Amino acid sequence: MLAIVLLLALPFCTAESASSYAGSTVVDSYPPSGATNAAVDTYFPDASQVGYAGPTPTGAEPAAIVTAVPFSKVEGVFPLSRPNSADGTDNTFNVMRHWGNFAPMYSVESFGLPDASPVIPEGCGLNGVHLLMRHGARYPASDEPGPSQFASEIHAATSKKALNVTGDLEFLTTWTYKLATTSLTPFGRESMFSNGVAFRYRYGELLNAFTDYLPVFRTTSIDRMVDAALTFAAGFFDVRTYETDYHQEIIIQANNFNNTLAPFEACPNANSEDIGNFGDTQSSKWADIYLQDARRRLQPMIQGVNLTISLLVGMQELCALETVALGYSKFCDLFTEEEWEGYEYYADLDFWYTCGPGNPTGAAQGLGYVQELVSRLTHTPINVWNSSTNGTLDSSNITFPLDQPIYVDFTHGVGIASVVTALNFTSLAATGPLPTDHIPPHRSYVSSQIAPFSSQLVAQVLSCPASEEPTHIRFLLNDAVVPLTGIHGCTEDSNGLCALPSFISGMHERIGQIDFAHDCFANYTMPNPNNIVDGRCPS
Repeated sequence: MLAIVLLLALPFCTAESASSYAGSTVVDSYPPSGATNAAVDTYFPDASQVGYAGPTPTGAEPAAIVTAVPFSKVEGVFPLSRPNSADGTDNTFNVMRHWGNFAPMYSVESFGLPDASPVIPEGCGLNGVHLLMRHGARYPASDEPGPSQFASEIHAATSKKALNVTGDLEFLTTWTYKLATTSLTPFGRESMFSNGVAFRYRYGELLNAFTDYLPVFRTTSIDRMVDAALTFAAGFFDVRTYETDYHQEIIIQANNFNNTLAPFEACPNANSEDIGNFGDTQSSKWADIYLQDARRRLQPMIQGVNLTISLLVGMQELCALETVALGYSKFCDLFTEEEWEGYEYYADLDFWYTCGPGNPTGAAQGLGYVQELVSRLTHTPINVWNSSTNGTLDSSNITFPLDQPIYVDFTHGVGIASVVTALNFTSLAATGPLPTDHIPPHRSYVSSQIAPFSSQLVAQVLSCPASEEPTHIRFLLNDAVVPLTGIHGCTEDSNGLCALPSFISGMHERIGQIDFAHDCFANYTMPNPNNIVDGRCPS
């Protein structure tokens, strides 16, 4: 009997040797080459050729943002599997919501106005809407080496026959790296499509104001940005007709090209080692603190790889990025709830000090979009070119129309973060600057609430009371109403409303405060200590 007990116990205390392919990269390609055959394709005519569509009368456009009470929130992540933490005893703890900018978008409860609803206030009318949206879930970007670096370390140890793993890390014996680079994942495409559908439900009635022209939506030339825009449009309009239902403007995104949807390309200091990477510097200080327990717990389970702090961060990133790409990841339950809270704050520090209120280029990067917003609200062409605005495109009433009731633009996570900084949403920066040695209680800046995948900043242009002429404006960030008290002339309001003339005046003042030329091009160093909370370089 004793021998049987020892035999059963043996697998639990013996290190597992890795397969020869552990940590290697796996690449699939679909459709297969040579699968397209014009002769075969003729057997499958499209619907216009087949005919017999049946009756197709249209109904009225929806306006759920005016009428829908209660408001329909974004809460689920179907078809992804919701992960657990290493100490996952609390079913209310949502690991996904602690992934920072890798989190799928969810409806935020409040940014300080708990009684305000995304549904427009009673008695007000909806006159227009401006949507600035981040693309959906993607694979790792080229400047996010953590996941691939971890895979390389595992594969290198495997090649040397040095990798042995036990316990929670045994899955690494057959684990391979399956992630592509930068493009949208299937979940990312689904999110953009469903958000297009949701936007039609909420604001579709505004399409009735397009009487003799089509809407112009904008995106950048990066592959995932084009896919995000087109997939959203297919959901908002119709899968078979969207290409002729609107105009899709694609603005070049490349170094030194002016583009308000990718403003970092026109702001050299946003890419410098000292200023542009300051978020990495600050978040790394925090990682050295919050991941020490994880390192002590996991290192004894693996031989042949030294689990550095940067590799542990990469493992947490693998949890998020594998989940949104493959539907599930075994890396998630390696970390405790406290360590996931630590990772979320790691992402908060990165955004705060890279493109948010704590970076001297944060407001400058968002300046161009704010200038475009004011131009659209006042129906006045831009005549001063002192930011990332594109003088060629924004000077044309074809590529930059000023009379649309619906505006839709697609940007990156850093784009959302820099725009809310330029808009001076001070409620988000209220608890800054952010320390690097602890998580402050009740912090106001949470990256998963500001710039998650499919993040949405919506400006509702309203008339209160309802009329044809707009009188007020307010902003929703991921379905939560944002206080506008940081904008000169906008007073406290339980519904987040600001009189439109006051908002425009306050934005002119804010625009005048931001020195794009200096903050983006001047030769300066980060202040020490860094007490910036408004995204501007100190005098």
